[in-house]
Amino acid sequence: MKTNDYVKYMTQTIVKYADQPRDERKRLRQERKEAKASFWYRWFGILPYIVYSELKRIRRKNGA
Repeated sequence: MKTNDYVKYMTQTIVKYADQPRDERKRLRQERKEAKASFWYRWFGILPYIVYSELKRIRRKNGA
């Protein structure tokens, strides 16, 4: 990618972002945040995540 193409791309991206209303930007940011996998799943995989969520469920069930 040439420098000129990169500058053009960055300019388009910034203008597109600046043209969005503030509420729209906040909504999109929140959607991306919710779509992201949880910390435990991203860092350790599915099995530790299942163990963690089960322990959390059991603790809530026992009232502790």
